[in-house]
Amino acid sequence: MHELAITEGVVEAVTERLPDARITCVRLDIGAMSGVVADSVRFCFGLATEGTNLEGARLEISEPAALCRCRTCGDVFEPDGPIALCPCGSADISVLSGQDLKIISVQVA
Repeated sequence: MHELAITEGVVEAVTERLPDARITCVRLDIGAMSGVVADSVRFCFGLATEGTNLEGARLEISEPAALCRCRTCGDVFEPDGPIALCPCGSADISVLSGQDLKIISVQVA
């Protein structure tokens, strides 16, 4: 489960940036095509924050949809799943958005 390592990385990034602050909330964007399972990050967050200045903090996750462009027909579309196929049937696509995992904001007490 690579989500534990990802969650630990988020906690590390926040604690490095705000080492002396008591963090009450962390907001993340986890794109639909990021390969990261948001529910697993939620599960891991409590474990990863134990003993840190994030312990007890709330985790809010938004999951923006992916957006792709077909290189064959030029259509811009939201894929139905993790394997992006254009409605025209082509797999020759470029991902425009939805692959990111971003720390959007951190709330300090």
